[in-house]
This record gives sequence, C-alpha cells and structure tokens, in this order.
Amino acid sequence: MVVDRTSSEFKSYLDLYQQAPLLELGRLADLERYRHHPDEVVTYIIDRNINYTNVCVADCKFCAFYRRPRHDEGYVLPFEKIGEKIDECRALGGVQILLQGGHNPYIPFEWYLELMRYIKKNHPIHIHGFSPSEVVFFSERFGLSVADVVRELKAAGLDSIPGGGGEILVDTIRERVARKKAQTDEWLGVQEEAHRQGMKTSVTMMYGLGESDADRIEHLLRVRDVQNRTGGFTAFICWPLQPDGTEMEGQPKTDAVTYLRTLAISRIILSSVPNLQSSWVTMGLKVGQVALRFGANDFGSLMMEENVVSAAGTTYRATLREMERAITDAGYQPRRRRQDYSIIAEPAAVAA
Repeated sequence: MVVDRTSSEFKSYLDLYQQAPLLELGRLADLERYRHHPDEVVTYIIDRNINYTNVCVADCKFCAFYRRPRHDEGYVLPFEKIGEKIDECRALGGVQILLQGGHNPYIPFEWYLELMRYIKKNHPIHIHGFSPSEVVFFSERFGLSVADVVRELKAAGLDSIPGGGGEILVDTIRERVARKKAQTDEWLGVQEEAHRQGMKTSVTMMYGLGESDADRIEHLLRVRDVQNRTGGFTAFICWPLQPDGTEMEGQPKTDAVTYLRTLAISRIILSSVPNLQSSWVTMGLKVGQVALRFGANDFGSLMMEENVVSAAGTTYRATLREMERAITDAGYQPRRRRQDYSIIAEPAAVAA
C-alpha cells in the first residue's frame, strides 16, 4: 500500500491530530470506543512476559535490553526455567505467556519448535509469541518462507502473534533506527500471512523516534489497510520511546498530552480494530486511567514480568488490586479476559 499524503483524508486526519483541542479529540475517540464497547467495562489480562533470550544482532538504537553474541550477560533460558515461569503465572490466574526474544543467530529453528511442544505438553497455556520481526529473522536465517515459518510454529503450538517491533511503519524511520530488522512491508507481511493461516495478532506503534506527525498517521493508515482486508488484528497498543540507556538517550521524551492525542487519533482512524489498550506500564496508572476516556477499552496486562521497557528505566508497577481499583475509580467494571478478548466468566472483584 502506498499512502497518499496529499489526499484530503490524510490531511484531515493530520489536521485533527495536530489542531483539535485535546478534550474534543478525546470526545471523538470516546464515541468511537463506545461504538465498539457500549458497556461500562474495561478488560485486562493476567499474563507473563518471558524473554527466552536477550542475545540479538538487530542492534536497534532504541533498545537497552539486548546483548550482542558472546556478551557476558547474554542468556538463553532452558525449557525447564521457562516451564517454572509458566507455572508461577498460572498459579496467580495467568492465562497467557508473551514469548519474545532477540534475533539470536545461534538458536536452531528446531529449538523453537521443541519449545512450543514442550510447553503444550508440560505447561499448557496460550502462547502469544514471536513478533513479526522475529518471524522475518527466522525466515532469513533458516532459508524458509514466512508462510512456512508461521505454519511450523503454529503446528508446534503457537497460538497467536504479538505486535512487537512495529515501531513506526515508515521505512525511512525504520532504516534510521532499526535497519537490520524487518522493514514495513516485511513486518506487515508476517501479520497478513498469520491472518491468512487463521491466527489472530496484535499490532503496535512505538512513537517518539524522531518521526513526524505525518509518519504516525501513515503508520495508522497502513495498519488500517491490512485490517480492512483480513480482520485479523485483535488490538492496537501505542506507547512512547523510553530512551534511557539506549543509543537514542538524547532523544527528548514525549509527554502525557502527546500520548493521549496519539491514542485518540489511533482510535478514530483504526475504526475496524476492535480493541485499544491503555499503556499504563509506560505512562503510569493515572494517565492510564485518563486513556480510558481517550479511546482505550482495555487496561493491558498485569504483566508479572517485564524486561524490555524496564531496561530503559521505566519502572511503573501495579498489583492486581491497584489495577482493578484504577479501573473502578475511572467509572468502569474490571473484567479479566483471554488473548482473544473473550471475558473470563468469573468477574474481577476489587478488594475492600
């Protein structure tokens, strides 16, 4: 898809993003949110983010988590350790793991397939794993088509694909900050292939990489184009760059108003994507609450474990009780969900 930045639609969205009063933009996003979700309910999920390796050769300028091969702090988790983490997650009501790692050139493809089989046999849980960038890496590293990589991972036990590595889906930006990683068409191509094979995926945007407002609008239109063809995206999540400890440390941080404006325009443009998450993990619980009036209908994850964002200095944490209280205080009923956004029968209850 080629986005026409001279079109009246593009100019209209860009003008709305840049010029609309904040509360008016929020009102429009809130109306779109209630069109999808008329009930006064905000969902969340209990899961665990398991980074199976931190060894990576992508060299993304915005990442403080990865370690180059042969670095003393590099690791690959053994299956048994991953199993222990899953059991801890399930013991706390967890229904999913988010399984992601670096572009590690020393792990054979069979290792990933055996990991899926091991999990499904010994620690059964929904596996939301391997970002599109990882799938492209597997394809290039092992000489397989993207379709074959997705097919084999799915057959081994992968249930859905997360939207990690989306950043800004404009090649001029990706080439500057992550040139060794999947570019726009490759990244979206994995998503579309997964949808063709019956898998659901999420989609993301990490902004604040020095891109223009027009780049952000193009990103959203590219996502909308895929969704209109496939209907395979369950949710959209956006958050700002966390530059501390990265090669982009000098990049100015964006503020809460920028986050709310970006979330709101995302809800307005992505009218065919059913769910938008509030990114309280990067913005804090208070801004996360406000986001529920700027288009978000989901509070994301309790996230028992998070390593990538926290490596860049973001330290927002919350207990289950604090999350539920934040949702309730914002005027909504908290409900636990699964990856596909179906509600878990037992309603969440806030402790007195």
